[in-house]
Amino acid sequence: MTLADGIWQQIFSFENYGELLALVRNSLIAGAALGLVGGLAGVFVIMRDLPFAVHGISELSFAGASAALLLGVDIVAGSIAGSLVAAGAIGILGARARDRNSAIGILMPFGLGLGVLFLALYKGRAANKFGLLTGQIVAVDTPQTKWLLGTSALVLVVLAVIWRPLAFASADPDVAEARGVPVRGLSFAFMLVLGLTVALSVQVVGALLVLTLVVTPAAAAARVTASPVLLPLLSVAFAVVSIEGGILLALGSSIPISPYVTTISFTVYVVCRLVGGRRSRRRGAGRSTPQPA
Repeated sequence: MTLADGIWQQIFSFENYGELLALVRNSLIAGAALGLVGGLAGVFVIMRDLPFAVHGISELSFAGASAALLLGVDIVAGSIAGSLVAAGAIGILGARARDRNSAIGILMPFGLGLGVLFLALYKGRAANKFGLLTGQIVAVDTPQTKWLLGTSALVLVVLAVIWRPLAFASADPDVAEARGVPVRGLSFAFMLVLGLTVALSVQVVGALLVLTLVVTPAAAAARVTASPVLLPLLSVAFAVVSIEGGILLALGSSIPISPYVTTISFTVYVVCRLVGGRRSRRRGAGRSTPQPA
């Protein structure tokens, strides 16, 4: 066997795949829920220009999960606690974009440093440490699934309640505030929702690559449509395809799930960007064509 063959079998190996597939039922269910949550929240992340905030929250989510791992408590609960602390701090300290980015720049290294400290103190399995950075949804158990599904349901309920005023405030905050929409309150509420979403996403792709689940699907959808109905639908579809495809591919290999999820998500974005660019060129050519007298 050549080196290339060995590497290929590590990446794609489908021996006993049918038997292994039965072991990831919880993972597939949780993945679908997380794709729904990440796809919907990502729409507002793009509208409100918050990708940097997503990354900042993920660092404290990582710190919370690391602390939970060290203390022997539920990792999902620790991740959620860290995310909510970060989201609340960003929401309070960063009312304006400039202040928000400064607050995030301060919180990110602090959260990452805490996470590294907790992992250094943890004497358990190295795979558990690695999973916090790169994701480990293939190993999701029943208690974790309940946490994930329950938190996902809460996020979906809150998004359903605030969707219309939040969309208005995101598109034109000045006009929305003039018409009595509680722009600041909605902004803070969405930061908390985003914190929960990031905490859930960390369970899939880890703290380092969470942007691929919360940002990339919505950014891809925005490249092909501006419809307020079609945009969230496509964003959810792209997120679910990325997660479920990543789980199914990772199941047949010894590679962590995150490279598969990120590759699928990035491929979808590239395709959407090419399609969107072609449409833009066609519209531009149509407008430049002289009309007959």
